[in-house]
Amino acid sequence: MTLVAGVDSSTQSCKVVIRDLDTGMVVRSGRAPHPAGTELNPEIWWVALEHALVDAGGLDDVAAIAIGGQQHGMVVLDAGGNVVRPALLWNDTRSAGAAADLVREVGAAAFAERTGSVPVASFTITKVRWIADAEPDNALCIAAIALPHDWLTWRLRGFGPGDPVLTQLTTDRSDASGTGYFDPTTGHYDRQLLSLALRADSTAIVLPRILGVHESPGTLADGTVVAPGAGDNASAALGLGAVAGDVVVSIGTSGTVFAVTDLPSRDARGVVAGFADASGRFLPLVATLNAARILDAITGLLGVDHTELGRLALEAPVGSAGAVLQPYFDGERTPNLPDATATLFGLTLESTTRPALARAAIEGMLCGLADGLDAVRAQGVEARRILLIGGAAQNAAVATIAGQVFDMPVEVPSPAEYVALGAAVQAAWTLTGERPAWPVELSARPEFDPRPIIRAQYRARAAR
Repeated sequence: MTLVAGVDSSTQSCKVVIRDLDTGMVVRSGRAPHPAGTELNPEIWWVALEHALVDAGGLDDVAAIAIGGQQHGMVVLDAGGNVVRPALLWNDTRSAGAAADLVREVGAAAFAERTGSVPVASFTITKVRWIADAEPDNALCIAAIALPHDWLTWRLRGFGPGDPVLTQLTTDRSDASGTGYFDPTTGHYDRQLLSLALRADSTAIVLPRILGVHESPGTLADGTVVAPGAGDNASAALGLGAVAGDVVVSIGTSGTVFAVTDLPSRDARGVVAGFADASGRFLPLVATLNAARILDAITGLLGVDHTELGRLALEAPVGSAGAVLQPYFDGERTPNLPDATATLFGLTLESTTRPALARAAIEGMLCGLADGLDAVRAQGVEARRILLIGGAAQNAAVATIAGQVFDMPVEVPSPAEYVALGAAVQAAWTLTGERPAWPVELSARPEFDPRPIIRAQYRARAAR
């Protein structure tokens, strides 16, 4: 049996899955936690990876490995391969002002044209500007800038302070497309934008070499083939077997909507991020701040768990008897309303019931994600199927109502570590030269039963 490994170094933890090359079956797995925070010493990721690999039974019998990782984070290294300062993660918002400054200096339309996206605080380029302004002494020490999965792959291959070959840093176009200084269409870095962010000439700074979709940067000492790795959403798309025409709707604490497409996206409004995927295509993506946390808030209010919330929701009529929850509890990113709050509309004696409120929460959450889908399709993306993932997707009411909110068929894959599974797909692809077509198990295929009244009510209230 030939085995391949996939790693997901996420914000919360490091997960490892080891799959059989022939069938895709998960043979064993392991994990290790990451501490909470918006900045971390990357050594913590390295130690967690070592522990997760041990927990997964090691790599002695593994033929290839790939690392998927959280996008956008900034790892800055000096000439000796040392980390200059703790890595700033995607969720570190101290660079929000830097993002606004850069967009003002370059122009939103120009950013979209040059990089496919208009940067926000999560993007690497904004963190580069922040360090240039807030920590100029540290900025002067920068010899290389990498992303989390780039740095981990480099360390896995044996490089680091003891062997600081910065030119051996590598990445892939999916993760590079989240930096804000890379054009996913041409596959080239935009040094002019990086220099602008750094407030200095960036020519001498090493940036990771962009690898092909199944190009190996090298092997481990025991001959294990190393794959390029990928950003987390792109890796998840591989794990789900997503192809052109598929849209992934992920219901986590926040929400994401992304599609695999042959066409690049350049949204000057900044709603859709024009990322690349890990298969040579593109991955236009919309993020919302409010998703599963909406359900968390309403379960707390009603004093029920998520299962009971779903049971209550299915007791209410479609459209929640006119109750509409605009669920901007934490403000919102799509639409860009950072200071907004949640609002409950349409309360009457008929709609002021526990079932109607439960259903309004689910309908509001899904309508927000459907707005994200509309934004993606407005970029010319052809969408034929939705893959609904995330813990909340396993709630029967969420799946059922999704079949009523979205205007295309919905499938719910079984719960799994899709980023790590996708990294294993890439490892197999790099090992053999062929992308495997491993099956993806479904837990539900809700009835396709479009009910336009749900979104019509939501749009009417949002317009007021």
